[in-house]
Amino acid sequence: MAKTLVFLEHHDDELQKGSLGVLSKAAQVGGDVAGVVVGSGVRGLGPSAGSYGAVTVHVADDERLAAPLPQPRVDVLAKLVRDEGYDTVLFAQSVLAADVAAALAARLGAGLNWGLVDFDGEQGTAPQLQDTVVVDVAWSTPVRIGIFRAGALDPVETGGSADVRDTDVELEDFSLQAEMLERAHAEQQGPSIEEAEVIVAGGRGLGDPEKFALAEELAKALGGAVAATRAVVDAGWYPYSAQVGQTGKTVSPKLYVALGISGAIQHKVGMQGANVIVAINKDPNAPIFEFSDLGVVGDLHEIVPKLAELVRARRS
Repeated sequence: MAKTLVFLEHHDDELQKGSLGVLSKAAQVGGDVAGVVVGSGVRGLGPSAGSYGAVTVHVADDERLAAPLPQPRVDVLAKLVRDEGYDTVLFAQSVLAADVAAALAARLGAGLNWGLVDFDGEQGTAPQLQDTVVVDVAWSTPVRIGIFRAGALDPVETGGSADVRDTDVELEDFSLQAEMLERAHAEQQGPSIEEAEVIVAGGRGLGDPEKFALAEELAKALGGAVAATRAVVDAGWYPYSAQVGQTGKTVSPKLYVALGISGAIQHKVGMQGANVIVAINKDPNAPIFEFSDLGVVGDLHEIVPKLAELVRARRS
């Protein structure tokens, strides 16, 4: 019987939607399904994972795990895999999960498949070549590691309960060499872009950093989150935690509104999984119109305030 371990990422004392979606998929596939929560003061998060299909939840609760650094988490997961005999370790995509999964694969000599959208217990499914094809992927190693694309899976409550177990924390000396000085995601206001169903993203076409208020206004009206392009982040207009693209985060919201974004390939790969893409740009030849579901050619500084007003009126 397969033994699957799901990394349950948490922020602000709450298990992340993406992780719970992966847990639900693992439970649907079947076998011995467990979750692992790593941090400081996190034992209270364990029982809730039972509602999403975890039979067992391992809790590594140690003050040395307070900062979301990858190497200490690799130590915890590697020990669990070896001690408990897990043959599959699954993650929901995030910056932290990517670091942990890659380092864990190196530590265990395990195969790693990235960008999964489905998994049947033996093989995974992943879009490739800029989402132009969907392929079946597999593993040739005893331990299989997979990262699911952000937004690919929704959590499904089963109403079950989990056996919550404390796990011993044994950290390597080199895992304690790094120290977190700043948490950039704390700068971001509103919901996380990785969890949001609606995203309003701004590019250099906004003109200046103060104009991001337009994106924030529309996002607030839509009940969504604000994102940014790499050019905007590099210019210091918006925090890195909001960056979507090849060197930022990959998102899959139901609605993605792009304001003043040209649509370079580096940005496209981070947001093309959105269900509906709406672009507003004054340049009719902007590449983003080639893959948008709805395109509006015009001055966003005039269009966005009116659009936000209409949305507020409709929602009221």
